[in-house]
Amino acid sequence: MAGGDWTEFEEFVAVCGPRLLRSAWFLTGDRHLAEDLLQSALARVWPKWGRIAEENPEAYVRRTLVHLHASWWRRHWRREVPHSQVPEPSSRGGPAGAYPQVGEVDQGRTIIGLLRLLPRRQREVVVLRYLEDLSVEQTAAVLGCSTGTVKSQASKALNTLRTRLPGLDAGLVPAPEPVRGRAAPK
Repeated sequence: MAGGDWTEFEEFVAVCGPRLLRSAWFLTGDRHLAEDLLQSALARVWPKWGRIAEENPEAYVRRTLVHLHASWWRRHWRREVPHSQVPEPSSRGGPAGAYPQVGEVDQGRTIIGLLRLLPRRQREVVVLRYLEDLSVEQTAAVLGCSTGTVKSQASKALNTLRTRLPGLDAGLVPAPEPVRGRAAPK
């Protein structure tokens, strides 16, 4: 099923692929699952390429990526067995070209380990909002939810991370934005 200009699609993947793969890696925590997730998202997008290429194809693919991840997560979570301790992060690094260089790989693994502490929706918000640097509005559009949901999920996620890592540098995990219309706590 032809979706549009194949050369244009290949160029898009060459330019945006590493960023999208990075997002997939942070969502899944596994290099190979990230590659599978991105490949599935691109396969879903290709038939519609002629229609979406004119708009914002990266946002469309990112949204497809997040939705597929949620679907995979719902399908596979029943097979997971809870443990009393969080397992050590995988020794596998991130996809080539999509992640930090040698000295920064440990930081990427640390981030993946931290993201595993969060429920799926909070992880999605943190990846899109803070690691992909999307605005609250853009994150809400990708996730198909309200801006209030993005803010509340980000706040809960950051509080969880601060609780687990009390010495975390304030610059790495920003303080939550104040909610307008509510009185400050006394």
